[in-house]
Amino acid sequence: MYQIKKLIVCLDQSPLDETLVKFASFVASINRTEKVYFINVIRNLNIPKEVLKEFPNLIDNMVAERKSQMKNVVDEHFDHDLPADIALVVKEGQLSKKILKLAHEKSADMIIVGRKVQLPGTSVVTQRLARRASCSLLIVPEGRVPKVDRILVPSDFSDYSKDAMEEAVLIAEKNGGDVEVFCQNVFTVPSGYHFTGKSYQEFTQIMQNHAEVNYKKFIRKIDTKGIKITPLYTKDEDEDPVEDILQMALDLKVDGIIIGAKGRTAATALFIGSLAERLIQLNDKLPLMVTRPKGKNAGLLDYILEI
Repeated sequence: MYQIKKLIVCLDQSPLDETLVKFASFVASINRTEKVYFINVIRNLNIPKEVLKEFPNLIDNMVAERKSQMKNVVDEHFDHDLPADIALVVKEGQLSKKILKLAHEKSADMIIVGRKVQLPGTSVVTQRLARRASCSLLIVPEGRVPKVDRILVPSDFSDYSKDAMEEAVLIAEKNGGDVEVFCQNVFTVPSGYHFTGKSYQEFTQIMQNHAEVNYKKFIRKIDTKGIKITPLYTKDEDEDPVEDILQMALDLKVDGIIIGAKGRTAATALFIGSLAERLIQLNDKLPLMVTRPKGKNAGLLDYILEI
């Protein structure tokens, strides 16, 4: 996995900004990030031309005020001893489009966005970013404290699960190797198991045995850098693996979840798997990182931005 050299942080002038700036500082310290763009998007103003003619500095003053407010929260909560260069960006327009365009133009490695729980707001923008961003996305619920003592990586042993595990290993390595990493595979017992002559318990064990073999093949492809990774196998009872993942995360008291965005080819890299999408929808307690190989298919992104 690549390191996070260019980082975009989405601020909205709510109390969540403080949390996001702290996480940005944390991510920048781990990755020796070179550039951090803090962005705030003003909704389409649609100010009549006559008003702008009468008050020609209206928009400039609004932008200056937003930047001043952003600077205050960044100055207070970002570690300025870090080598990262800070930029404050204020745009006007549709939120998700402006963020995606900035990420594309700056060749960003990660976008950090907040998840509101008690604060007013929705997660629609977060879902759009997760589907369309051409880089990784870190979704942070309000009130979380940045730390990574324990990380859960849900895995189906695919290539995009490999991306997520490599990111977890990188984070653990950058934190001195003391991070506990858990790799969870959620498996199901097929409904036709009884035609095999095996009992439900017997077929459950067969499915777990296969998962254990596949984990060994999977982990051999990854340079774990000496980091201890604990495999976990969970039988899905209700055809909803996301519930099993979230429950495991809470039981283990992890500090965050890392999952790969489905799609590594140019044609599919800007779309997201159903498991990651469901996690984004249901998880409002833990930071969730959705990893994606950087810079896939800029032409398709240009098309999406025009939609």
